[in-house]
Amino acid sequence: MDLEKHTAAPVAPAPAPASGLRAGDADRDRIARILADALAEGRLTAEEHSERLDALYAVKTVGELDVLVRDLPAGPHPGPHPGPSPAAASAPGPALPPGIGYTDDVIAVCSSSARRGRWRPGPRTRAVSVMGDVNIDLTEAVFEQQLTEINVTAVLGNVEIVVPENVTLRGFGSGVLGNFEVHGENRGEPDPRAPVVVVRGFALLGNIEARPKLGARLVDLADRIRKRFDG
Repeated sequence: MDLEKHTAAPVAPAPAPASGLRAGDADRDRIARILADALAEGRLTAEEHSERLDALYAVKTVGELDVLVRDLPAGPHPGPHPGPSPAAASAPGPALPPGIGYTDDVIAVCSSSARRGRWRPGPRTRAVSVMGDVNIDLTEAVFEQQLTEINVTAVLGNVEIVVPENVTLRGFGSGVLGNFEVHGENRGEPDPRAPVVVVRGFALLGNIEARPKLGARLVDLADRIRKRFDG
């Protein structure tokens, strides 16, 4: 007697947990704001804030970011991490500027280029100097996010970055027959009202320098950020 054969339906793989998703700029900006609020409220010491801020740029997933704020009031968001809607996923998004993933480019090839005055730096800026000079002056900039990242490459060129003195400045980079220097990383307690600027760079026979400008301060950034996110 023939036995009826039943073919088992394939089992769909379980979706990856939200905590394993790669962290994006918006995720890091959210955690940076929570840490800044915790410092201002006295929930974190300046040393604890600095340690968690350093870890913020080293970890890679949403779950690792959430660990940094799980003991704070505005900690990890409950529920799965929302993904784009089908309509948004299929819609042709706006054209990206040169250098996909960057909101601004400052490039000098055998020339000079600068950003200064009253300008609005995006979350990610790329600076490239090849036998040229780049100057990025943030002392009068209008920041619209808590976390701003500047990625720098200098080949036989110079890049100088100047920030207000109360900005939290962090640097991650190296040089080969060149210099990568970020000054003022350990100047007293950070100002929770001011943004965080992270400089990542590589210098080949060139020079990259980031430093605070004494006497230049941002004092109203916190109010502008809160109004933007609350309203």
